[in-house]
Amino acid sequence: MSDAKHASFRIGRRGLLLGLGATFALGRSRVAFGQAAGDRRLVVIILRGALDGLHAVQPYGDPGAAELRGALMLPEPGQEGGLLDLGGQFGLHPGFANLHAMYRANEALALHAVAGPHRSRSHFEAQDLLETGASRSMTSGWLNRALQAVPSAGPSRAGIAIGAGVPLLLRGPVPVGAYAPPGLDRPSEDLMYRLAELQGADPRLAAPFAEGMRARGFAMQTLGAPSNDPDRGSFPRLAAAAGRLLSESGGPRVAALELGGWDTHASQAGRIMGPLRLLDDGIGQLKTSLGAAWARTAVLIVTEFGRTARVNGNLGTDHGTGGVAFLLGGAVAGGRVVADWPGLAPGQLFENRDLQPTRDLRTIAKGLLRDHLRLPEAAVAQAFPDSRDAPPMAGLIRA
Repeated sequence: MSDAKHASFRIGRRGLLLGLGATFALGRSRVAFGQAAGDRRLVVIILRGALDGLHAVQPYGDPGAAELRGALMLPEPGQEGGLLDLGGQFGLHPGFANLHAMYRANEALALHAVAGPHRSRSHFEAQDLLETGASRSMTSGWLNRALQAVPSAGPSRAGIAIGAGVPLLLRGPVPVGAYAPPGLDRPSEDLMYRLAELQGADPRLAAPFAEGMRARGFAMQTLGAPSNDPDRGSFPRLAAAAGRLLSESGGPRVAALELGGWDTHASQAGRIMGPLRLLDDGIGQLKTSLGAAWARTAVLIVTEFGRTARVNGNLGTDHGTGGVAFLLGGAVAGGRVVADWPGLAPGQLFENRDLQPTRDLRTIAKGLLRDHLRLPEAAVAQAFPDSRDAPPMAGLIRA
């Protein structure tokens, strides 16, 4: 993929559709497109910062949950402010109204106690391994390698790298474009949150740093700003744009989006509401803008790792292992929670601190490549090298 670091020009809708792909970045969210032949659409959404799967999909039926989770436990389904029912045992966070509606329409499922093959609690390392689909460092992503097996639907353009680039997930030998609106050259929310945590331990620097961040607009998730921050709408707008482009007959067929803000070390119950609502609004916008193409779409939502089963002293959670993934779309055989549940009793936790993973994320992604994009076995293996121990998962897509 060629770079055009100093280029500056306008590109219209037709230009985007004629290209092999396009990347948009709005606020702290991004989307990257890769064009594929066929009538099926695949969207991958990466939640950067590590979503707490035990908070998003609470195992209220597990007797060990209440003791471990304490203040983060929500009322059971049917109670005021309670969880949204997922058929017993598990409940969905009440902020996921759109996701729950899809679940009830048999268009969404939750896959619990999942993780990649790695056991790293480093955001950077875990995200790289999640996107490469390998247990070693690579310069290409599994989704790009999968696109090598998909015939081109027409002419393509290989380089529209203006500002923000595509995520590692979609980088590789198949050219994809990149486009970023101007004015978005600011550090990510997750980076600023980590800096705020570091400075917060120093009484001389904490207050000036926080004031400086507020003055520069890093407030929505990092420093607890009000919910009317203008960046709140960025991910839903981005998801709507993705849906419109995916719905075009000559447009892209594969998209990768990302949403940050999930690193909830402190005050998790409040901090998680911003990104959670953005995600839920975004998937609602994606479904609406896809229109009839929604019936042929699968959306995979993943994060780099889960969070600790125990709540920390700041009413948050720290970097963990097992978590949750979501799969939704009109092509998905939904309406269920898929979990080989390991339990939350002290002897059942991974390293006595995390939800024990019982399903490899690669099996889910490989199942989508095989059964949704209909890629041959060799192409799936190329996308996920050295993964014979993680066979494609069956039953994710409607017959």
